[in-house]
Amino acid sequence: MPGIRIVTDSTTDLPKELLDQHEVEVIPLSVYVNGETYEDNVTISPLEFIQKMKHASELPKTSQPAVGVFLDLYDRLGKDGDTIISIHMTSGMSGTYSTACAAAEMSSSNVVVIDSQMISQALGFQVIEAAKMAREGLTVQQIKSRLKKMLDNTSLLVVVDTLENLVKGGRIGKATGWISSVLSIKPIAMLKEGVYTPVTKVRTSSQIIKSLLERFKSDTEGKEITEIGISHADNLTLAERLREEISRITAAPVRIRPATPVITTHTGPGAIGFMYCAE
Repeated sequence: MPGIRIVTDSTTDLPKELLDQHEVEVIPLSVYVNGETYEDNVTISPLEFIQKMKHASELPKTSQPAVGVFLDLYDRLGKDGDTIISIHMTSGMSGTYSTACAAAEMSSSNVVVIDSQMISQALGFQVIEAAKMAREGLTVQQIKSRLKKMLDNTSLLVVVDTLENLVKGGRIGKATGWISSVLSIKPIAMLKEGVYTPVTKVRTSSQIIKSLLERFKSDTEGKEITEIGISHADNLTLAERLREEISRITAAPVRIRPATPVITTHTGPGAIGFMYCAE
């Protein structure tokens, strides 16, 4: 009996073991740094990329997979009649979604492409939920409806050392007046309607924790917290501090992951992503 196969891209920040466990197929984006091109989180690790990025003469560049890569995978996965649900990082930050849509139109398989409007583990929330539902035998429409509800109840906040990477990469809107030469100011932005929008500015790690916790408490009050993730670009110390404070509020597990090279290109070294779903 035909089933449903799940496809995503490399920006979920989820461990390979978890993706393999749920039989999720991953198509990597690419990152270009110091004259070399690498497959995101495949031919270069987050730590290796951080080191190369710190010594790069210019901002690294990212690119979505070629349409042929999607097409080959879609045709292979659907050759026996399976339907494919392909869930990708927000179209507001990458052409990955549009490339997947183009491949879906060309494929002989039945492919449904979904713009998660999220990135990092917040994209991963949707991917793993879809995989679980597919295994349970739910329909494509049921899965799409569930992912829409998850999106409506998911928040993603990012703290960066500077907005330079987000602005130069075209990954942030409404940033006028936010770029400061004062290095001690740390902007906090949220992912809203698929793009980063500035929220506030802080100066210290303690203020970062305080601001994120206040937002978390406000967003989750009276709700069931179903997912929490923290991703970091070479800032494990702050990530662990945040997890410790969250554990004082809720018993919900908190996954800490290194950000993939593509995400680190967008945010810059030292960034923290804090995401959660509460319904």
